[in-house]
Amino acid sequence: MKNNGGLIAGFAQTSTIDPLGETFCTFACNPSGGPCDGSNHSCLAFLWRNGVKEPLETLGGNNSAATGVNSRGLVIGTAENNTQDPACMTLQLLDYKAVTWLAGRIHELPAFPGDPIAAAVGVNDSDQVVGGSGNCGSGVGISPIFVHAVLWENGSVADLSSLGGATNNLAMAISNRGHVVGFSDLAGDNTFHAFLWQKGVPMTDLNTLPGDFFSVANAINDEDQVVGQSCDVNMNCRAFLWQRGVMTDLNSLTSPNSPLYLIGAADINTQGEIVGTCLDQSSGEQLAFLAVPCDEEHVGDQGCQDAAQSPIGLQRPKVVLPENIRQQLQHRMPFGRFGVR
Repeated sequence: MKNNGGLIAGFAQTSTIDPLGETFCTFACNPSGGPCDGSNHSCLAFLWRNGVKEPLETLGGNNSAATGVNSRGLVIGTAENNTQDPACMTLQLLDYKAVTWLAGRIHELPAFPGDPIAAAVGVNDSDQVVGGSGNCGSGVGISPIFVHAVLWENGSVADLSSLGGATNNLAMAISNRGHVVGFSDLAGDNTFHAFLWQKGVPMTDLNTLPGDFFSVANAINDEDQVVGQSCDVNMNCRAFLWQRGVMTDLNSLTSPNSPLYLIGAADINTQGEIVGTCLDQSSGEQLAFLAVPCDEEHVGDQGCQDAAQSPIGLQRPKVVLPENIRQQLQHRMPFGRFGVR
């Protein structure tokens, strides 16, 4: 969630070794999905402002993670309590709950009835919070089992339903219009698709790009433009923009002369500017990207001037990603926001 006041929420390892040997921070693990590095440092949520990083408290456990902050300064995320859960897997022993922090004080959000864990992932400027609720896995960002995509408002939690699957349902973002996006399993729980939810309307399946197997919606702006990632069965992923009922490969909107191949879109603002990750095909490096629409507000940008020299809108060939990048994507999926995108 973007904050226009210069506040940044996140999470980082501390110098303290986790007393239970947990590895809560996903970046402490091998990006290929192998064993973690064994450092087992505790991880704490923080709020950064004016050059100072302020640690945020937990619910009595040793770890927490902040995932967003709105214009009012409400921080959202996840924090451990001190309940050891036998359902948790290796590297995770304690339950974790969805929380908010305001003025440094923590507040627990209720999980959906019957669920032991929950995580808050997105928030809008009306303090509506979205995320997931379910069962403990092997740590935030590794494999929690979200049964319900949920919305918190006015002190209560509501299930947003699903696309037919019984598990793997998570709301990732909510616009100021109250429209929610995320991903949800299809019937049979063999794959999941990006979804759009609006109050009073059944959850909409945004589908995938042609030939792909699953998709994730990461963000939505107040114009109902949705961005995310669509992948085939071999984890060859590409960034998408969904608007007015159509999902478009973002690579088809870039200059065909660009060496950058857009892998996943992480966020979009009201001006339609998109950020995410890409592959530099000339070097093999994975980089961050900023994509701006070539409209009246951006026509003078160098990128738009360059793009004007080349035909735009052509379908670019799908790229087979390097093995190391596909392994990283496999490790982070499907719980993208807590993974380091």
